Amino acid sequence: MARYPRLPVELFRFATTERAELNTAVLYAFGAANERLETWLTLGDVAARLQTVGYFAPLTDEDLMPVLDQLREWQLIDRTQDHAAHYSTAEDFERNNLRYSLTRRGEAALEGCSRAAAVLEATGALQTAVLDAIAERLTELAAMLTDHSATDRRVYSTLAELEGHLESLVAGVKQFNGELQRLLRDDSGALDTFQEVKQATVAYLQEFVTNLDHRQRTIAAAVASIEHHGLPDLQERALRGADLPALPGTDPSRPWLEQRRAKWDGLRAWFRPADGSAPRAAALQDVARRAIVALMRVLERHTEARRRACSAAADFRALARAFAACPTSTDAHQLAAAAFGLWPARHTQLGLDDEDLVPAATAWADAPRVPVSPHLRSRGRIEQNSRTATVRDVHELRRARQRRAAHERAELEAAWGRLSTAGPVRLSSLCALEHLGILEHGRFERLLELLGRALSAPPDVTGHRRGMSTDGRVELVLRAPADGSRATLRTRKGVFSGPDYIVDVRVLGSELPTAAVGGS
Repeated sequence: MARYPRLPVELFRFATTERAELNTAVLYAFGAANERLETWLTLGDVAARLQTVGYFAPLTDEDLMPVLDQLREWQLIDRTQDHAAHYSTAEDFERNNLRYSLTRRGEAALEGCSRAAAVLEATGALQTAVLDAIAERLTELAAMLTDHSATDRRVYSTLAELEGHLESLVAGVKQFNGELQRLLRDDSGALDTFQEVKQATVAYLQEFVTNLDHRQRTIAAAVASIEHHGLPDLQERALRGADLPALPGTDPSRPWLEQRRAKWDGLRAWFRPADGSAPRAAALQDVARRAIVALMRVLERHTEARRRACSAAADFRALARAFAACPTSTDAHQLAAAAFGLWPARHTQLGLDDEDLVPAATAWADAPRVPVSPHLRSRGRIEQNSRTATVRDVHELRRARQRRAAHERAELEAAWGRLSTAGPVRLSSLCALEHLGILEHGRFERLLELLGRALSAPPDVTGHRRGMSTDGRVELVLRAPADGSRATLRTRKGVFSGPDYIVDVRVLGSELPTAAVGGS
């Protein structure tokens, strides 16, 4: 399994100190010198080169020397003495005797800064031309394997072009996917601009998805052809064409070949995985299609909102904010009564003069109107009849229902908390820590509910399925067992048997107690 690279602790410390801007400018000055094949700089050269990289603050030697010493302490630059040069004065000797040059760590730190700046300024793209270029380079390489007149240098240059196109594809896809997800979440800005941008994005995605299957199959066939004719032979010929320098004490050919194999494995993962799983290009197609549907839904909602003078969703959001601002439960009930007209009716016992004229099945909205005396509201009496019945006090009933709802909610939260796991576990391990190996039935019912929701959901790009509770507070991440094993869960009401899935139950945004379950 691939591991992330571990970098030296002080590699990027220069960019986090108070003199980060000056430190960065000095490294860029050395980088500009390296581009001109200048292997070292003196103190005066560094001061002169700072202006060429955009640092114009006045500096003295006393200001610059601590910076160079600190970069040298972080092993980003190296310092040597030039004893062969001729110096006219002692001041010239003190200023120009020391020569500074970038170390391997300094080159890495400078490359990291440049790469970070490029990513921040770059715009992702889904370029079908890159896919066509990859297919063309693979076809050329397959032809070179059978054509012995092709030189090794031509094999090397074509392989380098192929790897460059693959890196461009991967970088563009990652950046575009990040921008696409941010666009789906962005509701700011003018509505006209919002719709114009998203409509253009939908058209762009539709154009990319067209014929993507054909391009993917073409590239996969070319990969299979090269591997059939001999991939190691191709890489050996490219190694000879690279003409690597023979440095003392090192053999550059082995790491170079390892890099080529890693690049080829990445190409296979995108278009023809060795394990027979779905290629990443197919997942990219699914992402593009889902994004098209999501963008169309967003556009439809905004279009529908523009057609109406007001939005029901906006009204309910405003009402929810008003409920959240209520200081007490009594105020919230009064607000609900005012918003939805839930005042007690005092005239429900009134009827028509001749009730036989209206069938009993007539809807309330379709029934004739009944005259109501104005005195009924103010005095509790009507003009012709006696005093109306007293409205029943339901405050105690309401409080009892609130207590029962709070108790049921507490029981539900406690059950979710007991169901939560401390990470991915096997289904079979859920009974291991229970008393006598029997799972509590209520806990099993909620687990079964989450399993049903997860199994009915499509797998994501990682192959996992996700199911969420109705209130959105509990999520189950499910993955099929690779060994095909089965699990048996025992409750007091029966036995459940099925695949021994790997599950991860998480309580989101809550402080509920979780029951740790071991084993994965």
